[in-house]
Amino acid sequence: MLRRNCLRLLSALALSLAGLGSAAALDYPTRPVRWIVPYPAGGATDILARLVGHRLSERLGQQFIIENKAGAGNNIGTEAVVNAAPDGYTLLLVNPANAINASLYAKLNFNFIRDIVPVAGITRTPNIMTVSKDVQAKTVAEFIAYAKANPGKVNMASSGNGTSVHLSGELFMAMTGVKMQHVPYRGAAPALTDMLSGQVDVIFDNMPSVISHIKAGTLRALAVTTAERSQQLPDVPTVAETVKDYEASAWFGVGAPKGTPNEVVEKLNKEINEILVEPAMRARLAELGGVPMVGSPEDFGKVVQSETDKWKKVVEFSGARVE
Repeated sequence: MLRRNCLRLLSALALSLAGLGSAAALDYPTRPVRWIVPYPAGGATDILARLVGHRLSERLGQQFIIENKAGAGNNIGTEAVVNAAPDGYTLLLVNPANAINASLYAKLNFNFIRDIVPVAGITRTPNIMTVSKDVQAKTVAEFIAYAKANPGKVNMASSGNGTSVHLSGELFMAMTGVKMQHVPYRGAAPALTDMLSGQVDVIFDNMPSVISHIKAGTLRALAVTTAERSQQLPDVPTVAETVKDYEASAWFGVGAPKGTPNEVVEKLNKEINEILVEPAMRARLAELGGVPMVGSPEDFGKVVQSETDKWKKVVEFSGARVE
């Protein structure tokens, strides 16, 4: 009898604690949320996080504080989230580097697929093959001819080892046979500063961070990296129009540490999806060349997995490796 009563009490206590956890999750957030962007301010990931974070702050009544934690090709910021408490108060701006780094880096202190819970997608956007005004080539074909005539003399900037900006360029080299000198930066903003001054020649940058420079005429777009042309730059061809079957794109979303309560994940997913269909947000994403990625956490998880598989093949094909 005593044992049965103890079991009943334990069962009731477990149900009570579960109820408290669900209630706490439903009240979420009750304090500010850190949203870690693993790049410096000013790049595509930072721009998107601030856009969505501002609306989340307004809708949920707590500040979503963007914290730029750059370094190691995205890994420093990612590891900070992996090691954070799984309570919904530390989030990660997920981007292609998270899929790429799994095979690019010889050793990581985490397994992204295992250690980060997919919360929601934000947007998918092209990268743009962009050159400085000092580069004479006006087309992809002219650029390939120039690079082949000057092997190793063309400097290719990127926002860091393992980013989609880096690997888009590596794929271009692998598929065309050109040889360029890779110059990694700690984010898109410093890379673009050197592009504008002519210190580096070409970058395959995410559209949100580079499109304003292209429209201002301070940098020149040669091609977009997606299979189809972008509505934002309809006169700019695709790389594939010159280099058959070339395709790459950037995508962005939200992740949280493994163990984050499902109720918190679902609440964030619902709020983000509703933000993405707001006319003003859709218009702003379109200006940046992006298409909203509305869907469930599971939908975003499938994107992360498929992109991880895709970029593993690209890394192996290109021979890129970071120790």
